[in-house]
Order: sequence, then structure tokens, then C-alpha cells
Amino acid sequence: MHHFDVETLPAGRWRNGGGATREIASRPAGTEDFGWRASVADINRDGPFSAFPGVDRTLTLLTGEGVRLTCPGEFDRLLARAGEPFGFSGDLALAAELPGGPCRVLNLMVRRGRWTVSVDRVADPVAPRAGHAGVLYVLSGRWQTGTDGPVLTSGQGVWWDGDDEAPAGAVVPLSPDAAALWADVVPTG
Repeated sequence: MHHFDVETLPAGRWRNGGGATREIASRPAGTEDFGWRASVADINRDGPFSAFPGVDRTLTLLTGEGVRLTCPGEFDRLLARAGEPFGFSGDLALAAELPGGPCRVLNLMVRRGRWTVSVDRVADPVAPRAGHAGVLYVLSGRWQTGTDGPVLTSGQGVWWDGDDEAPAGAVVPLSPDAAALWADVVPTG
């Protein structure tokens, strides 16, 4: 498993200047034609979202008062509860509004036909399955990888690739207030 702390990941500005992205993982690494990608985005102002044709996306509010995503004729959705995922097609041209100011979201993207993703809020141990990729992002409390791995707190987590050796043990909660987002990224073929 690969450990990360969002605050130490380099931030890249969006093309439209409306926010910044901190990439957790992109596989295969270093290519625009990713199979799957996980990042944390800071959305600083209202504006358009970039389209990603052929990609399915899942956004989950992490901090802030929320973000309203609209696509005329498709949906108008306010993401106002932290830890509640919302999936949509990356083919759509979306607009984002920030009714309460800047916010932070977890962004999972998978190439349609190659991967699928399921994002769930969890409070119990998570054991990644062999052949699957994924991300565990800590929302609150303390978590630990295996029996002697580092203790993870809010904004930290782990990711693994489908080609990685199956992790030994699970990622386990250590405190009663422990909550995390688990993105299980599954190959389709």
C-alpha cells in the first residue's frame, strides 16, 4: 500500500483558475490516458467543470458548505453532506456553484469499459481484494494499516493498484469516531 497525506501532495492549478488539484494516484502513471485516477480538489469559485469524455466520475464533499453541480436537462445536485458520494458521466458539461464558499472534494475518475468504482463511507475494517485498485481516505478518527503500519488521521490515507501484491491485513479503525471513504476500483475485463 502507498501512504499519502493530502497536505504534502503538490497542488496543480485548474486551467480555468477555479481551483487546484492534488493527485493521489493516476494509473498508469504519467499519462493523460489514465485507467483510473484519484485526487483531492479545492474548488475556490463558481465555474465550469472540465469534461472527461469516456470517463465516469464520483465526487465526494470533504469540507466546506457544499457544491451545486448542474447539467441542463440532466441533473441539478447539491452536494452538502460530507462523505456522501455522487457519481456522474465525465462526458457531461457541468457547472459548479459554491453557495457557502470554497470547498474540498475527493474526485475519483475511471475509464469507462476498463474500470468501475464504488465509493462508500466506512467505519469498519477494510480489506482490499487482490486484483482491485483503490483508495482509503480518512475523514475522521485514527486508522492503521495492518498491525504495525503508520497511524492515519484526517486527510491521510492509502492507495493501491490492481497490480500490487494483495495487501497483508486490513486498514482498521482505532478510535470510536473513525470514518473513511473507501473507493474500490474494479477492472471490467
